[in-house]
Amino acid sequence: MNLFDAGLERALATSGPLAARLRPRTLDDVVGQRHLLAAGSPLRRLVEGGGTTSVLLWGPPGTGKTTLAHVIAGSGQRRFRELSAVTAGVKDVRAAIDEARDTLAVSGARTVLFIDEVHRFTRTQQDALLPAVENGLVTLVAATTENPFFAVVAPLLSRSLLLTLEPLTDDDIRTLISRALADPRGYGGRLALDDDAVDHVLRLAGGDARRALTALQAAGDAVVGTAGADAPARVDLATVEQAVNRAAVRYDRAGDQHYDVASAFIKSIRGGDADAALHYLARMLEAGEDPRFVARRMIILASEDVGLAEPGALGVAVAAAQALELVGLPEARLALAQAVIHLALAPKSNAVIRAVDAAIADVRAGRAGPVPTHLRDAHYPGAGRLGHGGGYRYPHDHPGGVVGQQYAPDPLVGRDYYQPGANGFESRASQRLAFLRATLRGAGHPTGAHGDVDEPAGASGHEAGRAR
Repeated sequence: MNLFDAGLERALATSGPLAARLRPRTLDDVVGQRHLLAAGSPLRRLVEGGGTTSVLLWGPPGTGKTTLAHVIAGSGQRRFRELSAVTAGVKDVRAAIDEARDTLAVSGARTVLFIDEVHRFTRTQQDALLPAVENGLVTLVAATTENPFFAVVAPLLSRSLLLTLEPLTDDDIRTLISRALADPRGYGGRLALDDDAVDHVLRLAGGDARRALTALQAAGDAVVGTAGADAPARVDLATVEQAVNRAAVRYDRAGDQHYDVASAFIKSIRGGDADAALHYLARMLEAGEDPRFVARRMIILASEDVGLAEPGALGVAVAAAQALELVGLPEARLALAQAVIHLALAPKSNAVIRAVDAAIADVRAGRAGPVPTHLRDAHYPGAGRLGHGGGYRYPHDHPGGVVGQQYAPDPLVGRDYYQPGANGFESRASQRLAFLRATLRGAGHPTGAHGDVDEPAGASGHEAGRAR
C-alpha cells in the first residue's frame, strides 16, 4: 500500500461513513450469517486456511458481502483489488488480472479480486475472468443481489463456492447499533438512543446493516456535541425522523399491528379498493415487513378471493413473487404493486375455496367409496382379469372430447362441489360446467348413472387400452 492509499484509509477510518468505519476485520466480528460462520464451515476454512477457492456471495443489500470480501482478503496477507461491475469493463478486468500476475511473480502475494454487482457484467466480461479463476491466479470474491443461477455464467458459477447471505435479524441490527455507540471507531460513548428511536432505526433497516448505520449516523451527527462533557448526546424518535426525512411507521412486525395491517391489506384487495391496498403495501414495506410474506398472501388471495373469475390472477401473483426473488427490493416493489392493483381490480369469486373445502369435508366425514372399476389402473399384468379399465371411454374419441360415464365414487355421484359465481370468467364457465355435467351424467339424469349412454360396438376393447 502506498503512502497516498494509507493516508486515505486513515482518513476514512476517522471521518468516513459509519458503516465503513465499523467494518469487521475478522470473521468473529461479523454480525449475522451464523449459518456461514460456524466452526468448520467452508467460509471459515477459506479464511483461516488461506485457500484459493473463489467465492460467490449472494444476498440482499447490507448483509455483509463486501465485509466478507475484506475479511477474506485480510487473511493470509493477500492483496485486495476491488472492481465495480457498474463501471468496469473487460479492459479493467484484464488489467486487474495482469496486476495480480505481476504481484505474484514479484512478491509471491496472491490477489483477492472483489467484484461488486457481478450480475451487471456481460457474459464476455464474466468469461474474461475464467482463466485466472481456473488456475488460481486470483481468488475471486463476487457479490450479487440477483439469483446467480440466472445472472452468472455457468462456467464461473461452477468454479466458485456459492454462499447465500440472509437479511439480518432485528437482534443483529441491535447488536450493530450498540457496537456503533460504544466503539471508538463509532461514537465511543458520546451518543445514546431512546428505545423508540432504536425501534425506528430497526424498521428503517429492514435487515440491511448499511441502511441502519447510515440512519444512525444521520441522526447521531446532528446531536453529537450538544450535550455536556460528562453526558452523551441523546437521540430521540423525532431526531431520527427528521434526520432521515421519513416518519416513523407505527408497525410492530411481531405484534398486533402486523396482523392488523396485513388483514386490512387483504380485505382492501378483496373489496376492490386498489388505493387502500397500495397504502397498506407501502406501509408494510416501509416498516420492514418481509416482502416474501406479502407475496405469499397475494398468491393465496388470487385463488381464495379471485379464483376463476379472473384465471390469470394467480399467474400475476406468482410472477410478482418470482420477480421479488430475482431482483429484490426496492425494484421489486413495482411487481408487488402491479399484482396488488391487478388483484384489486379483478372480478371476485370464492368458489374455488368453497369447492375444495366442501370436498375435504366429505372426505373427512368418510364419504368416499371405491374408485369405479373402469377408472382403475389397467397397465399391469393381471389387471384385465380383475376387470380394471374395462368399459372406460376415451373422451378424445367422442365429439367435443366429452362422453357420458361415471367418474366419482358411487356415494358421491351427483355431488356438486364447484358452484361458479356470476362475475368475470365464471359467468361463462357456468355454462360450460352445466353442459359437462349434463353430458357426463346423461341428459335427464342429474344424479347420473353408469352406462346410461350406449357404447358403440367394439369400443370397449379399443378404449380399455387407453386406461392408465
